Amino acid sequence: MQGRTRKIASVLAVAGVGALSGPQSSAQSLSTYGTPGLIEMPTAEVLSDGEFGFTASVVGPSYRYTSVFQVFPRVYGTFRYSIVSGLSAGGPNGGNLYDRSFDLHYQISDESGYRPAFAVGLRDFLGTGLYSSEYFVATKSFGSKIEVTGGLGWGRLAGRGSFSNPLGILSDRFDTRDVGTTGLGGQLETGKWFRGETSVFAGVKWHVSDQTTLFAEYSPDVYTRESVNTGIDISTPLNVGLEYRFKNGVNLKGYVVGGNEIGAQLSYVFNPAERRYPGGLEGAPRSVGARNKLAIADWNNSAKGGGQDAVRRVLKASLAEEGLALQGFTMGDRQATIRIENNRFDIEAQAAGRAARVMAMTLPPQIEKLTVVFQRRGVPLSRVVTMRSDLEELQFDYDGAWRTLARAKIEDAHDQGRAGELDDYFPEFDASFGPYLATSFFDPDSPIRADLGAQLRMSYRPSPGLTFSGQLRYPLIGNIADSDRVSDSKIEPVRTNAVRYAQESDLELNTLTAEYMFRPGKDLFGRVSAGYLESNFGGVSAEVLWYPVASRLALGGEINYVKQRDFDMLLGFQDYDVLTGHASAYYDFGNGFFGQLDVGRYLAGDYGATVSIDREFNNGFKVGGFFTLTDVPFDDFGEGSFDKGLKVEIPLSWFTGRPSRRYLTQTIRPIVRDGGARLAVANRLHSVVREYRGKDMRDGWAGYLR
Repeated sequence: MQGRTRKIASVLAVAGVGALSGPQSSAQSLSTYGTPGLIEMPTAEVLSDGEFGFTASVVGPSYRYTSVFQVFPRVYGTFRYSIVSGLSAGGPNGGNLYDRSFDLHYQISDESGYRPAFAVGLRDFLGTGLYSSEYFVATKSFGSKIEVTGGLGWGRLAGRGSFSNPLGILSDRFDTRDVGTTGLGGQLETGKWFRGETSVFAGVKWHVSDQTTLFAEYSPDVYTRESVNTGIDISTPLNVGLEYRFKNGVNLKGYVVGGNEIGAQLSYVFNPAERRYPGGLEGAPRSVGARNKLAIADWNNSAKGGGQDAVRRVLKASLAEEGLALQGFTMGDRQATIRIENNRFDIEAQAAGRAARVMAMTLPPQIEKLTVVFQRRGVPLSRVVTMRSDLEELQFDYDGAWRTLARAKIEDAHDQGRAGELDDYFPEFDASFGPYLATSFFDPDSPIRADLGAQLRMSYRPSPGLTFSGQLRYPLIGNIADSDRVSDSKIEPVRTNAVRYAQESDLELNTLTAEYMFRPGKDLFGRVSAGYLESNFGGVSAEVLWYPVASRLALGGEINYVKQRDFDMLLGFQDYDVLTGHASAYYDFGNGFFGQLDVGRYLAGDYGATVSIDREFNNGFKVGGFFTLTDVPFDDFGEGSFDKGLKVEIPLSWFTGRPSRRYLTQTIRPIVRDGGARLAVANRLHSVVREYRGKDMRDGWAGYLR
């Protein structure tokens, strides 16, 4: 019991820290299932578009940890991880059940006049069925204080006071519910949806004040499975609760379920589109002064030893103050071009504006055309062309950013060449040493495992595009290697032997690669990588990407020949080798939605496709999901039936308010198996290139003059 208490306490602490570090948002109440609702019953309400929520709760023997995301204005999805203590007496894990489940909720209509809001939902529609249920629900407000909810439930929401399914008038198939489960999870159990007996649920919410809310609900859930072995006592359908909202947006709720079970919940809802510091904390840009004053500056005055070399030195120093590394400079009678690498700004248009300002404050007065070429790893990606007179005219204009966009040009930089390249920039060497944290989630014996250790990274770039790099790790403390789980895969164990890699390695050579990036033509990008490409595989990888500068669509192809590495993660290989590859399509749908489709062969030799959809915000915050279906049958794939997961990417600037290129990223897979496993090669071209192409550059143009 103490171990479980520590688990929920740690999650509550994490949620609280997250709440303190992010902006306060919705006042919506979340149920113990992580959805907008009462105590355990859903309502017809939704969050505000794009909002994200977390909960951690305890009800009797059940611990539930959830995340909910409002994908569209009327649609939200929920991921839930539950621990039910003692559910399977005599079973593995001390009889505890560790369950992963997903919900989907669609608001048919919102509240208007005398009409309540209506919604339909699927609970645990992609899991093993512990919480499997469906519902229709309506919610109506009476003044600003009272909200009343009523609905019809199926499955687990039809355990008390049930009656014949009213949908039976449409078809006899609605009269019977398939009570069996696959045992694997991950499959759409459509044979259960809205079938079988039905029950009524209802509830009321009373907003006593801005901080305090009271709940009462009638719940038909009798906890049938839990009551057999866990001793949970559900003697009444009435649940009551009290919630208090703190000023920082954290909600603390206490409740009584079934008349006897006392529980508690901590929840937090925030809007990723809002930064903690909306205006940012970076220094203000310097104003573009009068050109005639630059004519007498030492570096622009040949009589005082100026000239192009002097201008270059001033440019380099001034750009470095803005976090921009000068890699090349040319200057003619009326125009000048700089080639830079952006090491600070997560809004690329802001980097373009800062670079253009530095040019306007430095170059001789006759220079009118300012060209900023963005490079990554020494390879030119895109260029932004601005007229100096436009900067002078619009720098203080209320709508200056968008007016400069109308006059600027964003072009492909494939033909840039190496003219004017700084002699002292290459070769470039970089090294860093520090801690690392490796995590493993949803091991049925221990849901969260982690290793903490020391990490050394080094890279050497002798010329543009060519990089030699390596990463060494040494684990110091942790419990990933303590797992006694072994691969039971029916296909090649390309990922399920992860525990063996942790157990049989000390000093880890995670990666050791040679990589070459290049521009084979207009709107084309290329990459070739060789070496120990990731912790489990080494070999050769080649990729090409077609990405027109102003296009929403990009197309790519990748081919890899790799061998599986020895479990000690040093220099040896095992016998297994495989040829893999994918054709990829990337598309920006607009309104913050981005999609990716990868079709090809995976590491275990299976063929299939991966679909990814991300919701992206202008501040760099991303939330997405993906799934992979291959020719591996669900039974051979094993638990989970197919690969799927959630992704979150948070820019460090979202927390600090200061521009940064660093991101916090996390991919959550309910279960890691071997089907649909893809090579984890670094620097795939689309992720390197996308930020500097026209569509993304234009989306961030509001920051051009900031």
